[in-house]
Amino acid sequence: MEAKGLFREAFEFKETRGIIISDSRSAIATAVASLKQNREKLEKYVHGHPKFLYSLQPVQVNDGPPVVRLMAEAAETADVGPMAAVAGVLADLAVRDMVLKGAHVAVVENGGEASAASDRPIDIALSAGDHPLSRKMGFRLKNFPVGVATSSGVFSHALSFGDAEAVTIFAKNAGLADAAATAVGNIVKGNDPQEAIKHGIYKALSIEGVSGVFILYRGTVGKAGQVPKIIRIKTA
Repeated sequence: MEAKGLFREAFEFKETRGIIISDSRSAIATAVASLKQNREKLEKYVHGHPKFLYSLQPVQVNDGPPVVRLMAEAAETADVGPMAAVAGVLADLAVRDMVLKGAHVAVVENGGEASAASDRPIDIALSAGDHPLSRKMGFRLKNFPVGVATSSGVFSHALSFGDAEAVTIFAKNAGLADAAATAVGNIVKGNDPQEAIKHGIYKALSIEGVSGVFILYRGTVGKAGQVPKIIRIKTA
């Protein structure tokens, strides 16, 4: 991510790691605390509900902390397992707490999934492993709040049943973007890149709350919906 004149801090907590950007140092501390607390609440919940951790299908939740309920909601909307939304939901909750703290710029990138609320444009880079476009192109976010998530069947350690180099989703929040990126990434495969991308786009825009999609697959690029301006990322 690039953001001039703002505070930027990396964080790491067990498997949770990423970057926080804000106009307020205290809001960054608030975000770190939020990420830790909600991660701990999730761990406590899945200890007693192992299906929530392992299921590849939506899981009904009748109780539980907000992090669990939001993950279940996003998973239900995208028709995937709830853990597909974990990074995005944690980022969303941290951004919510930053805004409540008074931050005018609140951006949390958690494992490649980003949640943002800002009074100014924010540039984010596309992360797609060693793909030639990775970290060299990105998107200028102007409409907030927004969630952005990228799934890869080639470069990511996360589970995907597809073969796309990158499926980037823009949605109303990062939890939904995270779940939707997994759902779309799962179906982008096969020997016909254009047809595979067409199927992926149709799937993405059929998910309520998804505003745009960008797909890289076998040297072919496809995008649809409200995709932010594509920009070149300057590297030092």
